[in-house]
Amino acid sequence: MSVIDLTEEHEKTYMMCLEDWSEEMKEAGNHKCEWYEKMKDKGLGVKVALEDDGVVSGMIQYEPIEYSTAEGEDLYFIDCIWVHGYEAGIGNHQKKGIGKALLLAAEKDVVARGAKGIAAWGLGVPMWMKASWYKKQGYKKVQRSGIQVLLWKPFDEMATPPTWVKVVKEPIANSHPGKVTVTAFYNGRCQSPNITVERARRAVDTFGERVVFVEINTFDRDVFREWGISDALYIEDENISSGPPATYDKIVKAINKKVIRLNNSKRA
Repeated sequence: MSVIDLTEEHEKTYMMCLEDWSEEMKEAGNHKCEWYEKMKDKGLGVKVALEDDGVVSGMIQYEPIEYSTAEGEDLYFIDCIWVHGYEAGIGNHQKKGIGKALLLAAEKDVVARGAKGIAAWGLGVPMWMKASWYKKQGYKKVQRSGIQVLLWKPFDEMATPPTWVKVVKEPIANSHPGKVTVTAFYNGRCQSPNITVERARRAVDTFGERVVFVEINTFDRDVFREWGISDALYIEDENISSGPPATYDKIVKAINKKVIRLNNSKRA
């Protein structure tokens, strides 16, 4: 196995988070591709783990922190590190040291770029992107928000730790009187919320004029700072997306619940 910079040959696999076989990934639209085109000349780093047979078994994606969900100076931020762990497709390649190799390659790269440190996010529960794994690699906890943990590793004694961008405001109920409002926040960097956005778009279409779909692209840093929300799906003032992509049925049921409540209030 070797770790290399992303090449055009492997872009399609990268865009699908190594899950070329997944029907779910096909639901994500072009958001990731559009994000990549914007970011590839803004310091984005992407490395992939390439097996001897040419199969891509892992990836890491990192960017200057000013394009991330955190704030900091002279730092990079790891959006995602993923080693294929499903039996489908190429099979499970985890627990072979691939993740650590990807991380070390990214750290070496950002040091060469002049960064004073690198930040990452992890989960405080034993799921994907575990904060405990980063701690084993020498990262230190900075902040915690719910189950999400912000960590970092400084490379320079003058480096200062990052901070989360805090939520400033959220969508409010009844923003479109007489209708149910579905608000989709998305940056494009991650396919999980991209899938949720596209499922929400399809779901809204089935309700006709009773439901309003509002898209907020948070790639624009000023828009992101205005809200403090990068990726989320709100039905009126209720955030229904966290973790894996919200299923189409879940979104439809959540919208329908609000539509029924709205209709009942009109009759009262």
